[in-house]
Amino acid sequence: MSLKCGIVGLPNVGKSTLFNCLSNAKAQAANFPFCTIEPNIGVITVPDERLAKLEVIVKPERVVPTTVEIVDIAGLVKGASKGEGLGNKFLANIRETDAILHVLRCFDDNNVIHVDGSVNPVRDKEIIDTELQLKDLESVEKKLDRSQKLIKTGDKDAAKTVEVLSVYKKHLESGQSARSVPVDAENRIYAADLQLLTEKPVMYVCNVDVASVNTGNKYVDAVKVAVKNENAQVIIIAAAMEAEIAELESYDERKMFLEDAGLAEPGVNKLIKTAYYLLSLQTYFTAGVKEVRAWTIKKGMKAPQAAGVIHTDFEKGFIKADVIKLKDFLELGSESACRDAGKLAMEGKEYVVEDGDVMHFKFNV
Repeated sequence: MSLKCGIVGLPNVGKSTLFNCLSNAKAQAANFPFCTIEPNIGVITVPDERLAKLEVIVKPERVVPTTVEIVDIAGLVKGASKGEGLGNKFLANIRETDAILHVLRCFDDNNVIHVDGSVNPVRDKEIIDTELQLKDLESVEKKLDRSQKLIKTGDKDAAKTVEVLSVYKKHLESGQSARSVPVDAENRIYAADLQLLTEKPVMYVCNVDVASVNTGNKYVDAVKVAVKNENAQVIIIAAAMEAEIAELESYDERKMFLEDAGLAEPGVNKLIKTAYYLLSLQTYFTAGVKEVRAWTIKKGMKAPQAAGVIHTDFEKGFIKADVIKLKDFLELGSESACRDAGKLAMEGKEYVVEDGDVMHFKFNV
C-alpha cells in the first residue's frame, strides 16, 4: 500500500525546501512564484527504529522499509479554482493524493518575498481553503445537476444522491471544507467518486524560524486557534534547519546537530509519523534471512487483506498467518524460539492485524 502526500501552499512559504528535505528528488527552489512548474515527485523511507532492531537479530541480506511518495505541487494563488496561475492543473495533482500537507509561512524574513506582501498564515490558509472549496463546489454542482435529471428516469439512487449532495453544496457554500460536512460515513459514498479536495485529511505544517522550532511563535498560535475545530494535525518545522540536517552525511553528525537544537528527532520524521496517524495507517513486518521488510496497512485490516498488500495471490489463497508480537520476537531472538516458548500464534481470516506484528503467511492458489 503506497501513501502519497501532496505539499501545498502559497508561493515562497517553504514548500520546495521542505520537499527537498523529505525527498530523494531535488526541486530547484527559487525566490519567485511558480518556481515549480511541474509537480516534483520523490520518495522517502518511513523512519522506523523497529526495523533496525529486527536487522540486528535476524541479520538479513537486505532491509526494506516502507515508503511515502511526496508530491510538491506548485504554489497556488487566489483564483486557482478558475484556472489562475495554471490552477486547474495543480488542483488536479492534489486530487491524486491521499493527504494534504499544507505548509504555512510562520517566520519573518525580509529577504524572502511574500506573494501577498506580509506574513499572515491564517490568511494564507484561508486563500488555499477557498480555492479548494470552490473547486469542490463546482464538482458537487455538476453531479447534483446530473442526479436531478436522473430522478425523472426513475433511478433509485438519484434521489438519495441529490439529498446528500445538497448538504455538501450548502456546507461548501458556507466556506467550510467537505471533511467536516454533517453527513454520516455510510452516506459519504454518494460523493466518493468526486474525490473532493477538501475531503482529504490535512496536516498544517507551520514553517518557523530556527529560534521558534521548540516553542512555536505568535503565527503558530494563530494557526492553532484557526484550525481548532477542523480535526486536523498541526506540526512545527523549521524547513531551513531541516535542509541543514539533510545535508549531513553521518548519523552521529545528525544526532549531534539535533541535540544542539534540543530536538529528539528531525522534524521530517515527525511529519511522516503524523501523516501515518492522520491516515489511520500502521505497519507489520516480515522477517527472514533473505529480507526484513515493513508493510503499510490500514488500521483494522484483517490478515487476508494484510497479506494482499504483499501480493493479491496471498489474499485470494489465504490459509492462515503465523503471528509473533514484536516484543516477543525481540526478546526471544528468533521465530523458532518464539514457537518453542508458545509465543507464535496461528491466526485465521478474522484476525485483525496489530501494529508491529511479525507475520508469515501460508496460502494456496
